[in-house]
Amino acid sequence: MGEPSRVQVVGPLAPFAAGLIAELHESGYRPAAAAVQVRVLAHLSRWMLEAGISASELHEPELERFGREHLAGIASVHGAGLTVVLGHLRRLGVVPAQSPPALTAADVLLESYRRYLMVERGLTAGTVRGYVDILRPFVASRVSAAGEVELWELLPADVLAFLLAETGKRSRKSAKLLVSALRSLLGFWHVQGLIARPLAGAVPSVAGWRLAGLPRALDAGQVRALLVSCDRRTVAGIRDFAILTMLVRLGMRRGEIAALALDAIDWRAGEIVVRGKGDRVERLPLPADVGEALAFYLRDGRPPGFSGREVFVRIKAPLQALTPGGVTQVVVSASKRAGIGEVTAHRLRHTAATELLRQGAPLQEIGELLRHRSVLTTAIYAKVDRDRLRELARTWPTAGAA
Repeated sequence: MGEPSRVQVVGPLAPFAAGLIAELHESGYRPAAAAVQVRVLAHLSRWMLEAGISASELHEPELERFGREHLAGIASVHGAGLTVVLGHLRRLGVVPAQSPPALTAADVLLESYRRYLMVERGLTAGTVRGYVDILRPFVASRVSAAGEVELWELLPADVLAFLLAETGKRSRKSAKLLVSALRSLLGFWHVQGLIARPLAGAVPSVAGWRLAGLPRALDAGQVRALLVSCDRRTVAGIRDFAILTMLVRLGMRRGEIAALALDAIDWRAGEIVVRGKGDRVERLPLPADVGEALAFYLRDGRPPGFSGREVFVRIKAPLQALTPGGVTQVVVSASKRAGIGEVTAHRLRHTAATELLRQGAPLQEIGELLRHRSVLTTAIYAKVDRDRLRELARTWPTAGAA
């Protein structure tokens, strides 16, 4: 049964079947996939009819019971469909909203810190989420088995013990983020009067040397293989080709690709407006090949039913703007198809900078394209121009030299 309108729905939820079908169609579901969701509605409605449960009585205990009694023996796709169906019914106000989970003591502490970062520090949502997530184990370690918070007697030794246990299983980049976040949290707790002594200074730095690494760029052959891996006869291939072209040619970050809006493309001026890190807004040139890939996608690849202003959209229903994680997945999938291993979006940023350097562009110009705040950040690319570095190398002394 691949047509959703042919699914018979009886019971208290029957009046809402037509509305669900319309919403699924607007969200980009194909008929067969939409029929699965409507069948979930039919199962739930019939179960409610037999159990004597009205829509207003459908709370979490009843839903858990429905899952145990009815969905346990059905394919997992029906379990996912229940989320879609309940979302529709809750938006209509037919089914009571889901009760938020009870906050633990650690959740309360992290929520207070999250508001501080958002409101007083003005950090972006992504940065705040990264700080809160990486600090969760430390905050949880300060809550006793009885659920009581133990902060006032926190000692430098406690902080060091946690760091020694955590940093050993993290990358250097992750360890540096943990250290920065921990200093910030301890400073906040001291100002709030939650700890007896200032402990931010007790957090040691992670050993590391600036500009010690070497950017890992793709060569020209790998870039061609990456782009050719996109089948531009398909909607997914058209979209992925446009994304990869922008990453390779403009060195954009994955979050900038995901946040790119239709209004940000100035076709007449040949520019795009990019909202980057720290909410900075800057203009980038729109090269002809990038503009061509974008225009092809907007004309033949972007779902016409998507009402949002974001340029890049998910392929599968429900139709939603592509997330930064989705951009990463586009790059990883293309690199695997191309047979060049697993490549991330940030590596394509290095590729764009390295290619400009090969073409003779000065570091200042590369820094402007990548929107670096400091020239020292761009200076690392000087290490990949081996031809110029050879000119600086001194001649190795021969055996007969004095």
